[in-house]
Amino acid sequence: MRLRPGAGPEPVEVLERPDFPVNRGALCGKGRTAAAVLRPGVRLTEPLVRDSRDAPLRPASWDEALDRVAVGLTAVRRRYGNDAVGVFGGGGLTNEKAYLLGKFARVALRTPNIDYNGRFCMSSAAAAHRRAFGIDRGLPFPLADVAGTDCVILVGANPAETMPPALRYFRELRENGGRLIVVDPRRTRTADQADLHLQPLPGTDLALALGLLHLLIADGRADKDFIARRTTGFAQARAAAMAHWPGRVERITGVPVTQLAAAAAMFGEAPRGMVLTARGPEQQSKGTDTVSAWINLCLAAGKAGRPGSGYGCLTGQGNGQGGREHGQKADQLPGYRSITDPAARRHVAAVWGVDPDDLPGPGRSAYELLDSLGGDGGNGGGDGGGDGSNSSNSDGRVRALLLMGSNPAVSAPRAAHVTERLRALDLLAVGDVVLSETARLADVVLPVTQWAEETGTTTNLEGRVILRRKAVDAPAGVRSDLAVLHGLAARLGVPEGFPEDPEEVFEELRRASAGGQADYAGISYGRIRAEDGVFWPCPAPDHPGTPRLFLDRFATPDGRARVAAVTHRPAAEEPDGPDGDYPLFLTTGRVVGQYQSGAQTRRVDELNRSAPGPFVEVHPVLARRLGVAEGELLAVSSRRGRAVAPARVTDTIRPDTVFMPFHWGGKGRANSLTNPALDPVSRMPEFKVCAVRVEKAEAEAEATDMTDVAS
Repeated sequence: MRLRPGAGPEPVEVLERPDFPVNRGALCGKGRTAAAVLRPGVRLTEPLVRDSRDAPLRPASWDEALDRVAVGLTAVRRRYGNDAVGVFGGGGLTNEKAYLLGKFARVALRTPNIDYNGRFCMSSAAAAHRRAFGIDRGLPFPLADVAGTDCVILVGANPAETMPPALRYFRELRENGGRLIVVDPRRTRTADQADLHLQPLPGTDLALALGLLHLLIADGRADKDFIARRTTGFAQARAAAMAHWPGRVERITGVPVTQLAAAAAMFGEAPRGMVLTARGPEQQSKGTDTVSAWINLCLAAGKAGRPGSGYGCLTGQGNGQGGREHGQKADQLPGYRSITDPAARRHVAAVWGVDPDDLPGPGRSAYELLDSLGGDGGNGGGDGGGDGSNSSNSDGRVRALLLMGSNPAVSAPRAAHVTERLRALDLLAVGDVVLSETARLADVVLPVTQWAEETGTTTNLEGRVILRRKAVDAPAGVRSDLAVLHGLAARLGVPEGFPEDPEEVFEELRRASAGGQADYAGISYGRIRAEDGVFWPCPAPDHPGTPRLFLDRFATPDGRARVAAVTHRPAAEEPDGPDGDYPLFLTTGRVVGQYQSGAQTRRVDELNRSAPGPFVEVHPVLARRLGVAEGELLAVSSRRGRAVAPARVTDTIRPDTVFMPFHWGGKGRANSLTNPALDPVSRMPEFKVCAVRVEKAEAEAEATDMTDVAS
């Protein structure tokens, strides 16, 4: 988009930018109305602190707020050790912020405990991508290539609502004679545009992919030459797929054999093809294996590493790609380097001017970090012995947390439990643009700049590094995240190495990423401006960037893609039958009018008119069984909590499944219900499937504030 100073109530006016090659000027409602969040009456304009845990938040000076945070972090580190402090970041932070946040955790705090909400977004796809191809980039080709392929399988994605500007490429695909297959338990707006819609039970995408691979092989459509030349491990994967014959897969998934055969033929016969996944198959306790199974289908069909073909993942956050490349993940250093790799540690330590041995090792993943917050008895306020000289943290708890750009009180699984843990901290400091549900729990709230008020880079789903330029000044009481980290680091005794200027941070990021998988060494602000973004890897200023990966070789030691032998397994928690306590599936997702935890979009009047609140989507058959009509309140219960929201009766969902959007807190908080069972590789929680009971809400349930219900 382009911005210019606003003539009305908003500080800026949002304009289309038709010459930009990705969205070509198209904006969804969230983009068009984004300036409304910058109104002084909507966003935070001064720091807030509490005088005691039970006291209300009150305005404070920046010096008081930063002193409070620094003193609190120092006290916890002295008493319990460095690993008793944690940092939690966000996939919406710019590359500069994400990079400096990771450096702050490891250099200023010397803690291993840093992760971010992107762990809840693309981590399963990232793990499967690296497993198969040796590198993770959401799309290994420009998004525009989608329009020129012959067949796309879109799995667990609804871009008509989650990424509307991208939908044009799927429309152009069909206008050009290509075919679109959509896999989703719901008949979404995207599924309405498909040539074929497969509607599996939630949590069975892995079996579905294996069934399609079985049919591809059995019908003689596997590309034997490609498999022999460019892959390894196919024999074992073939054996796993052949154990998933069509009849078995129909029983597991509910997708008829005739539809399975039609999908396998449509994809197998296409000269070129793509499989694109999103949160549906990824947010499962077997998400990595599920994505691997879809990658296997691409590889077996010879539809990878070739123009117009490949596997890709649709990102879910504003900087979903760049946010996970430069060090705010528990197991990574900048450039997508492993924190356990001695060479990576030496390289990054040299850039940072520290001893490699002083860098901490890997920390906890996002949910595990949130689950570890607070002492066993909650916030003890310093009880439990010691005068600060004994820095023992024998129980491994994290007692102080700096959180920036995330709202886990709404967005985390088992959210009531996470809210409890946030309240149990000795210190919670939150940097945000608005007073989110998580910020309301904080001891210190730091008001920070947002997109129109700051310069910085983001990296889109194609691996294109984009420059976002400052358009207007922030209100006087607001500082950038970089300034916050600079001020805190100085107070913690590290006055150098945390610049406030984003371009200076980016120049250091270039050096830190050099030679890594996500190599930005050849990218500069000037190049980005001149070229409408630069694709990584770009190792030198004269390198053209890499719009398309894998055309000659995959990023593995031998240049071959690895085909993973995976097999179906049930979800961590499945319904217990029609007579059980939890007989139905719950799946969650987004609506077009809101975004993520809704912390910002729920403050925009136009978006609230479009999507005013939570709801429970139920099939008419289930509605009749429950005796509920459109708009009547339903109570949805799982083994972790309860949520109450109006019924939305529709035949676009399976009768055995209910759907809730996750953008709201309060009594309609969908993540009060979701299961924190983790994928063993990616550590992704199982947001997309759990067992629930649904019933008409009684009057007392209607009045319950689910924000305060303990798990």
